Amino acid sequence: MDTFVGHFNYVIVVMLLMIGLWGMLAKRNLVKKCISMAIFQTAIILFYISMGAKTGATIPIIEYGHHAGEHAINASHYANPLTQILMLTAIVVGVATLGLALALVQKIYKEYGTANEDAIIEALKGKNV
Repeated sequence: MDTFVGHFNYVIVVMLLMIGLWGMLAKRNLVKKCISMAIFQTAIILFYISMGAKTGATIPIIEYGHHAGEHAINASHYANPLTQILMLTAIVVGVATLGLALALVQKIYKEYGTANEDAIIEALKGKNV
């Protein structure tokens, strides 16, 4: 039980990943697939942010000038900003991907009158595309 409490964020990440993957594979509605994709992306972002978090770390800005003769900088006192920067980029890409996917679903709905994957496939078979 202590393992789950100690790694609670990773348990949540795995649950979100499974919910997102299940929704993408099992659901037939294209809007639900887009929502599941967003949940999956959110879980990945949460995973990377959880990996980059350090207890007691501070921002990596050196307050006073560092000179060669003074003490060395201890990197373990600072948080690595790379994970936060990469996840900000991933959030922007995720929003753009979701927006494009929803725009495509809207076009498909206007063309076929449904967002159901099976009905769209049947309509495509009828057109011999």
